[in-house]
Order: sequence, then structure tokens, then C-alpha cells
Amino acid sequence: MKKAAKRKTGTIGSSFDSFLKQDGTYEEVTARAIKRVLARQLGDLMKREEISKTELASRMHTSRAQLDRLLDPENESVTLGTLARAAKAVGRNLRMELV
Repeated sequence: MKKAAKRKTGTIGSSFDSFLKQDGTYEEVTARAIKRVLARQLGDLMKREEISKTELASRMHTSRAQLDRLLDPENESVTLGTLARAAKAVGRNLRMELV
């Protein structure tokens, strides 16, 4: 019989969240991921509802440039107020929770 290979404890089965926390980047990565998801959802809703960027900006009472920043997944400088206005403009509600 062959001996089973020994495994290092603490590394197999660790979660990616744990890795990011140990690396000190969890909050940054999570915030960026949430922003990307919201931008994608908003873009998908715009396509489905056939809402142009100009129309959505008008509904939000904002500029087209501000809307472009909101839809840019790389731009993280979006306020909760802007997200809430965007959700309302496409007939949705913004829901957030602390977990």
C-alpha cells in the first residue's frame, strides 16, 4: 500500500473571501464587484425596456456624462443617491443590507 500524501492544513478548502481578507483587499474587491453587478443590471434593464442613455439621464434629472460614469464598471465614485435615482428611473427599487 502506498502512503497517502500529506496535505498542508489551512490552505485546502479556504475560501476566496478568506484570502482577500488576509490580503487586506476584501472591502475594495467586494465594492468593485457590487458596482459592476449594478452597472450590468442597469444596462440590461435599459436594453430590455428599450431606454436610451439620453432618456434615462432625463428620467434621473442628471447629465448624460453622469449616467456614463454610473454605467462604467470601472468608476467606483457613485453615490447611493445616484444608484437609488437610477433604480427608480427604470421602475425598480435599490435594496441594500449589512450582512
